Amino acid sequence: MKLTRRELVQRRHRRVRSKLSGTAERPRLAVFRANAHIYAQLIDDTNHHTLVAASTLEPELKSKLKSGSTCEAAREVGKLIAQRGKEKDISQVVFDRGGNIYHGRVKALAEAAREGGLDF
Repeated sequence: MKLTRRELVQRRHRRVRSKLSGTAERPRLAVFRANAHIYAQLIDDTNHHTLVAASTLEPELKSKLKSGSTCEAAREVGKLIAQRGKEKDISQVVFDRGGNIYHGRVKALAEAAREGGLDF
């Protein structure tokens, strides 16, 4: 039985999430990559609360970007999530790539978040 690409991503995601958990002091930076957009959240798993969120669907980014599915768009979301995290005094996070391979848009978002001041 051959698994589809989506099933492989879901399998990796379950495996990654079994080892990661965010706290209030060190929230989880969760990345969701869709075909057209990319989303990032800082999540406190102990209280089941999203602290900060950013995506390519936000009006300030949407007007600036030509497409939400490029590495440039992912870098902008990474910068924005880092900036919003800094505003809430969050500097250390646990990176959850969401079952995606650390490559392309996911890597661009992570590197931009690091440059913006998040430590992971």
